Amino acid sequence: MQTLSDNRKLCSIIKRTLNKDQHALVELTDYWCGGASGCYDLGYILTQIIYKVGEKEFINLIQGLPKNKKQELLSLIGAGLEYGDNNYDGKMDDTTIEVAFPSLNKALNE
Repeated sequence: MQTLSDNRKLCSIIKRTLNKDQHALVELTDYWCGGASGCYDLGYILTQIIYKVGEKEFINLIQGLPKNKKQELLSLIGAGLEYGDNNYDGKMDDTTIEVAFPSLNKALNE
């Protein structure tokens, strides 16, 4: 239940995150997802950003983030992997961050 203005703001944050703007990534993790399935959707968006920019570049993007932000990312990414069809085969799978992004998982848990 977002307004057009809210949707445009979210699109801007996503584009800036794709351009490797760390501040935008923080804004994305702070973005109010409405709870429930909205947070799974936000997690799925994060997984797609990781696939698009690459795991190594995403790890560079999270450098220097405080532990609480890294924990938020872990939670959202986990939800996105659980919810989304990240391998585009039409089958929902229970991929975990340990399987999908092992290096990122390690970096987020440091």
